[in-house]
Amino acid sequence: MPTLHVATYNIHKGFSQFNRHMMVHELRERLRSLGPDIVFLQEVQGLHLGHAERHEDWPEVSQHDFLAEDVWQATAYGSNVVYDHGHHGNAILSRFPIRHSHNQDVTHLRFERRGVLHCVVQMPDSEQTVHCVCVHLSLFGRSRRKQMEALSVYVEELVGTDAPLIVAGDFNDWRNRADDLLAQRLGMTEVFGGIGGQGGAPGRSFPAKLPLFRLDRIYVRGFNVDRAEIHFGAPWSRISDHAALSAHLSRDGNG
Repeated sequence: MPTLHVATYNIHKGFSQFNRHMMVHELRERLRSLGPDIVFLQEVQGLHLGHAERHEDWPEVSQHDFLAEDVWQATAYGSNVVYDHGHHGNAILSRFPIRHSHNQDVTHLRFERRGVLHCVVQMPDSEQTVHCVCVHLSLFGRSRRKQMEALSVYVEELVGTDAPLIVAGDFNDWRNRADDLLAQRLGMTEVFGGIGGQGGAPGRSFPAKLPLFRLDRIYVRGFNVDRAEIHFGAPWSRISDHAALSAHLSRDGNG
């Protein structure tokens, strides 16, 4: 399998912090300059009729299709929150074919709809596939624990214990409970702790201007972590309230 460049980003529905400015065009250029092979996105606006009326340059297609155009040939979207004027959820963009996608409902509280988007991505010039899961977990600790349990059961049943796996997104997990509740159970490594096998805490990703909290993560199984980066400060902090994370991965020779 070739090396992989992956990124995760909570895009705040295409608006800057406090919703002051529509930033989806700047977001597209920034993602293209970063150039990952697979992108895990949270708070993606699939449809919003009000924004389309108020903003002349609002994309005519869904945000994930707009962001992917001419660069990422395959997309998958999972709508989690639906309202009268639209919906939003998680998305995965890939330079490589997506063979299968499924959005698994992991809602614990009815007023806080959550899902995990699972895709099977076909690697180029190879029969190997990679399971990619995009998550955006609850703001509440008990609900996050329930959701990580549901995610673990889902992966164990449908992905198995040996297949290459990437789980990335906004975990809202400032106490780092995911290492005990998810990573160890599934045999996964968080990328910042996995650089050179050094171990350590996940990177700080919120707020984007000067990150203090470790909310966003990339967990991997079956890969070595060659490099991991946090993309914060200008211009990233003008686009979203979260920093973006990226990692360069190479296939684990034992896999």
